[in-house]
Amino acid sequence: MKIAIEAQRIFRPNKHGMDFVALETIRCLQRLDTENEYFVFVGDGPDRCLEETPNVHIVTLRCPSYPLWEQWALPRAVARVKPDLLHCTSNTAPVWGSTPLVVTLHDIIFLEKQAGRNSSLYQSLGRQYRRLVVPRILPKCRRIITVSQFECDRIRTALGLDPERIMAIHNGYNPRFRPMDDTAEVTKRYLPDAEYLFFLGNTDPKKNTPGTLRAYAEYVRRSEHPLPLLVADLTVQAAESILQQIGRPELTERLRLPGYIPNGDLPAVYNGASAFLYTSLRESFGIPLLEAMACGTPVVTSNTSAIPEIAGPGAILVDPTSPQAIADALLQLETDDACRAETIAYGLERVKLFSWEQTARKLLALYRELGPINSNTTER
Repeated sequence: MKIAIEAQRIFRPNKHGMDFVALETIRCLQRLDTENEYFVFVGDGPDRCLEETPNVHIVTLRCPSYPLWEQWALPRAVARVKPDLLHCTSNTAPVWGSTPLVVTLHDIIFLEKQAGRNSSLYQSLGRQYRRLVVPRILPKCRRIITVSQFECDRIRTALGLDPERIMAIHNGYNPRFRPMDDTAEVTKRYLPDAEYLFFLGNTDPKKNTPGTLRAYAEYVRRSEHPLPLLVADLTVQAAESILQQIGRPELTERLRLPGYIPNGDLPAVYNGASAFLYTSLRESFGIPLLEAMACGTPVVTSNTSAIPEIAGPGAILVDPTSPQAIADALLQLETDDACRAETIAYGLERVKLFSWEQTARKLLALYRELGPINSNTTER
């Protein structure tokens, strides 16, 4: 088979969830499958994190904006390659084109009211683009992939899809995320403190940054020895604005705000944290949850959306809208050694259910199913 994969953003330096899903899956396909021929279509960028192999070709397309890249440059490049299948990995796809299409629809948050609140201009434009494109591409998809059974059921119900046209394939995590010693050399780049709590926060409403900072304020009030909170991917200006909104501007001195933390440093940062807060209002999967568990870091996470499906019944699941509940969980981990040890052991066992190799094998089986009848694939 000749398989085209859209992975437009994987070479950008500040990658996020969907970028890592595409990158890690392609890397595993590259190891597993040496007979099918792959064409990976990417945008230009400085982080050359994927190398070509004899049957995996990287095709760089340069275009001034994402819509033009996807709707103009990509379909023309695909038409030149003439693949048996085009897999678009990031929610959208070209509206025009005759190549059999598979789309990974990570979520339909862009259709939900929550997505429209407190959004930046960039987030608003992206939401409007998806609202225009997704309804036009879904009817032509041979199969729609999403990343959890929760999201699969939600998409099928909301969009009235035939159950046979959509399937869930769980994400994985990179084995670099594991228990480590001597992480101070890395963590001191981001904060001077030896002990800290960790939260991946930004201004996306679903990340629940204001609610999490309210919970942190409650924790600080009640803890005998409160730890500072390291918040990645949040600017100082945004943090100060949120603290003003919630009436706790004095917490600024307790926050550590280094901005974006590269993925290569995250294993050490997770390992160094006393606890990781993953208190989102809405997630379709939750890769950081697995990464923290795999590092042996206790996790306090939400009882909403797909998170319980991924975290499992033994995780510390709390109501993300309750600062009291989040603070209670942090204080229990801080004061109850048995609870802390049990939470760590559970997380290390839970993550064994997930891997990028498993994700890639399921995807490869789907390619086989949808490809030419006489195609064969060798897994190594």
